[in-house]
Amino acid sequence: MAATNTTSQPVESSAVAVAVSADEHAAKAINKRYEGLVMVRTKAIKGKGAWYWAHLEPILVHNSDTGLPKAVKLRCSLCDALFSASNPSRTASEHLKRGTCPNFNSVPKPITSVSPSSMPPLTSPSSSSHYHHNHRKRSSSGGGRSGSGGGRGGGGGGGASSSSSFQVPPLAIVDPSRFSVELAYPPAVSVATAVTPSGGGSGSLYSQQQHLMLSGGKEDLSALAMLEDSVKKLKSPKASPGSTLSKTQIDSALDYLADWVYETCGSVSFSSLEHPKFKAFLNQVGLPPVSRREFAGARLDAKYEEAKAESEVRIRDAMFFQISSDGWKSKNYGHGGENLVNLSVNLPNGTSVFRRAVFTSGSVPSKYAEEVLWDTIRDICGNAVQQCVGIVSDKFKATALKSLESQHPWMVNLSCQFKGINNLIKDFGNDLPLFKNATENCLKIANLVNKKSPIRNAFHKYQLQEYGQAGLLRVPLNVCDESSHTLVEDVLSSARALQLVLLDESYKIASMEEQIAREIGEMMRGPHFWNELEAVHSLVKLIKGVAQDVETERPLVGKLIPLWDELRAKIKDWCSRFHISEAPVEKIIDRRFRKNYHPAWAAAFILDPLYLIKDTSGKYLPPFKRLTPEQEKDVDRLITRLVSREEAHIALMELMKWRTEGLDPVYAQAVQLRQRDPITGKMKIANPQSSRLVWETHLTQFKSLRRVAVRLIFLHGTSRGFKFNWSFLKWVGTHGGQSRVGIDRAQKLIFIATHSKLERREFYTDEEKDAELFAFANEAFDEDTVRMERLP
Repeated sequence: MAATNTTSQPVESSAVAVAVSADEHAAKAINKRYEGLVMVRTKAIKGKGAWYWAHLEPILVHNSDTGLPKAVKLRCSLCDALFSASNPSRTASEHLKRGTCPNFNSVPKPITSVSPSSMPPLTSPSSSSHYHHNHRKRSSSGGGRSGSGGGRGGGGGGGASSSSSFQVPPLAIVDPSRFSVELAYPPAVSVATAVTPSGGGSGSLYSQQQHLMLSGGKEDLSALAMLEDSVKKLKSPKASPGSTLSKTQIDSALDYLADWVYETCGSVSFSSLEHPKFKAFLNQVGLPPVSRREFAGARLDAKYEEAKAESEVRIRDAMFFQISSDGWKSKNYGHGGENLVNLSVNLPNGTSVFRRAVFTSGSVPSKYAEEVLWDTIRDICGNAVQQCVGIVSDKFKATALKSLESQHPWMVNLSCQFKGINNLIKDFGNDLPLFKNATENCLKIANLVNKKSPIRNAFHKYQLQEYGQAGLLRVPLNVCDESSHTLVEDVLSSARALQLVLLDESYKIASMEEQIAREIGEMMRGPHFWNELEAVHSLVKLIKGVAQDVETERPLVGKLIPLWDELRAKIKDWCSRFHISEAPVEKIIDRRFRKNYHPAWAAAFILDPLYLIKDTSGKYLPPFKRLTPEQEKDVDRLITRLVSREEAHIALMELMKWRTEGLDPVYAQAVQLRQRDPITGKMKIANPQSSRLVWETHLTQFKSLRRVAVRLIFLHGTSRGFKFNWSFLKWVGTHGGQSRVGIDRAQKLIFIATHSKLERREFYTDEEKDAELFAFANEAFDEDTVRMERLP
């Protein structure tokens, strides 16, 4: 018996497998049948198939246990009856033509099912005999069909009653989505219904009824469909087939919707919530309509209070913090140069919390910025202002930041290094002859190409030929500005088209007529001009790449000296590659470095265990060798400034001990442990907070120095945070400043959006994401184009 059971188990499992395989094959066949019927119905609705598909709809029926399709049915859209899909033509004959469907007689035939020759002209009662004579064959056939039911129907074709009495049938109810209608109205005809003779059965009445003609034309069909829906609801009210959401589900869905609207910060307007299409979407998914007044009023207030409470709790939990301010430089968004300054709080645990936004217009005086920054500090910590370690800002380093630091010695106020590194492009443009020559030469080419019609037309022709698109060379308003690089980039990217322009007949004629055209032609034919452009483009790309890394990684203050050392090394390699003299380049870099440098850079670099160097004895010691003598003095001066006068000498003694002993190798290796970032592929510190935590928990013997270290090494070196959408800033410039209520709502919306974005560490706007998406699409298109060109 046991043997029998044992052998039966594999047989049963194999039978189950065969059954499952058979079910899957059957499901595929059913799916194929369903898709075929849908395709046939779609073509028929467009006028390329049988008339009955306007009323029969394929339905896929699923197995409740397996979820696989088990059958295809045909549903009558007039009465919701279900039929087998094996023979749609027979179903139409039995259900529709023979009068089984109760609603079929009230629906007119689609115009595609009525031939133009069978459509009679509209007649008055006096012409009834003529009308009857022209359609004797059709009337007798109709009478023949209904004659089986009684003699009354048989006389419908030739009795006197047909010519003496007429009747106007009720308005037929038409659903425009069920069939396509192409009305061809006679020029002078505009009637609401077709007149048909009375008499005969229901089949005779339907056969005599012509296509419905509405006075408003095809535009009336949508209104007629609404009328039909209203009549159906009043006649047979029933629940919608979709599942009904509970109140909890509706509230949760609307909360998610509100979060999305607020976090877009102006990209989605409140008015769009009442757009008809959006209302239709909410109705389709079972949600009630929403009010823009509620979303901009009570709901916005509640979300703001919730976000503000969370922010306050996180700030109170921290022992100290850094203020970050970005946006002081006007970008001329909106009308009147309205701008928005972002004030946020950097916490020791590496997170940031938004505090408030300040609306400015035009140029801002440094004294006003100083008052705004100090008021923000007082608003956060009251009289305990020493909780604020310092400020990082994109402007006012030499004025407002320096003034606050001199008044409050415990503060460390830094300038944003994203701005500082980007300013190198402007420095090179102003002071490096290579940049000036390249820009001036490109400007000559742009003026010639953009302003001379024959040359411009030839340029556009070769642009289309080579790149598939054409446009003018972009000339900046200020040639000394960093935006002048766009002109260099345009000329360099259009090199092939410009070379072909030199060979064009129009340019040869211009060269004979104008000296400047001959000079530009000779310049573009030589390699020196293009080498200069390539050198300028390469350096600008290098600097922007470093700035982009700074914006993305948001380095702490201890990273800034190594960051500038790496930038110097890259630019030195650039000089050797393009045979550029290093002395003037190094001079420009040194000048910009001194403008940005703060003694806290050197102090944090020395105190951060992340940058300890292993010596020959196996100790991990601070990298004093990488500092200049002046920077070493800066470390001593800053540490003594950040402690009380009584413990200044103790702090310096502890610094000497730190210099000679360093950190335990095990802890140093744990702090410097790196892992690969799954997104960027770069090696990054596994635990960025370990540098500060080592000072707080392990290096307890440094009583004074550890207090300085934990307040220094967490400071951010850039103020780049959440960026606002251009559309929102434009809205603020246009409407926000016109009322106190508008400013209040804008502040709350900004707070909610920024609070959420900073929590997710999402610092890019939707506009930048869209631009990146389209850039990827363009790159893919270009790759495909190149691939096609390489095909034999």
